[in-house]
Amino acid sequence: MDDMPETHYARSGEYHIAYQVIGRGPFDLVFIPGFVSSVEGGWENPQLAHFYRRLASFARVILFDKRGTGMSDPVPVRQFPTLEQRMDDVRAVMDAAGSRQAALVGVSEGGPLSLLFAASHPARTSAIVLIGAFARIAWAPDHPFGASLELHEGMLQRMEQRWGQGVLLTAFAPSLAGDAAARDAWARLQRRAASPSAAAAATRMAYEIDVRSVLPAVRVPTLILHRTGDRMVSVEHARYFARHMPGAKLLELPGVDHFFWVGDADAYLDHVQEFLTGERHVVETDRILASILFVDIVGSTEKAARLGDAGWHGLLDSFYSVARRQLERFRGHEVDSAGDGLFASFDGPARAVRCAAAIGSGVRLLGLEVRAGVHAGECEVIGTKIGGIAVHIGARVASHASPNEVLVSSTVKDLVAGSGMAFQDRGVHSLKGVPGQWHLYAATESN
Repeated sequence: MDDMPETHYARSGEYHIAYQVIGRGPFDLVFIPGFVSSVEGGWENPQLAHFYRRLASFARVILFDKRGTGMSDPVPVRQFPTLEQRMDDVRAVMDAAGSRQAALVGVSEGGPLSLLFAASHPARTSAIVLIGAFARIAWAPDHPFGASLELHEGMLQRMEQRWGQGVLLTAFAPSLAGDAAARDAWARLQRRAASPSAAAAATRMAYEIDVRSVLPAVRVPTLILHRTGDRMVSVEHARYFARHMPGAKLLELPGVDHFFWVGDADAYLDHVQEFLTGERHVVETDRILASILFVDIVGSTEKAARLGDAGWHGLLDSFYSVARRQLERFRGHEVDSAGDGLFASFDGPARAVRCAAAIGSGVRLLGLEVRAGVHAGECEVIGTKIGGIAVHIGARVASHASPNEVLVSSTVKDLVAGSGMAFQDRGVHSLKGVPGQWHLYAATESN
């Protein structure tokens, strides 16, 4: 990517630790990742990149890969680094980046490391934010909400067999379970972040962590953020922090995803910004006229059941490949994708209609049928997302389309007058959740 931050290396003992510095805010923030990461690979994921940029909008952010992961030096898997050694990495990166003191944002396994560093180096720690973190992940008689050894070993087995293929996406991000594009992105990040052996070693090390005894010694301001439905790390871990850390603030948020960048990541970011700066993030919105396209695969559930997981994911990959080629051809912007379709925007309705038709033609060669809906209207643009009533109308129009049909609203039909496109009247319809009656038309081949 063109705006990839420059990667530097800090010396921590005999190891080189990869790090990046982004933003020019009034204070430093060290982002401490989970069990694996890649400072450069992470920027390939738009959602993860958005998270980093939001942090950099109010702080000078230091990103790094712990030794043994990402772009930092590898380590022997039988000698995977302890928390104490990784704490040395944090200090080395701060020194190399010229940071005397920083707020620490620790996610998942980065939480225990943040706590140990803060307790050991309070003068260098201004505050801590814990996101989806834990003090001890393993079950114990006095820690009943921890993960069982059987669950841990089963996860290790799956990782060693299928690492680099997007394994465990369902556990880390249930909301993306059927999203082939998200699985591909997670698979690429896995390969950039660690080898199978290194990922397994990091997971074993995480299972052995126990910093419960450290909690009373943490005296810096602490914010605990956790999603109540997190299936990987129970919210009970956050509640444990709150009970054992004097003065810590706990905020429970809705959601099921453990990945901090998935789901409503901006809710996390809003609370982080307010806690560290005292100011609430003000969302700046732009309103534009956009043409909205929704495309869905017909009979996706039945096809997935017939093909099985592997066959269905392969077919989805081919579907998205065809669709994205046509989006590029017609200058469309992919806003979101689901398990069996996509949502895109265009700066002109004719391109949206032609793109929908081209996608339909292309995927028929794969044995797929799609239904598509197009509407044009004023939309709110918030970051990389687009929303508003026009988006809801576009989705409802698509839901009325028949297989192999591109259905459009009367707004679209009127706007493309003179383009040579032909339409067939499909009558007046009520669109669920949208006021009024809507005249819909099917795009047909022009003469």
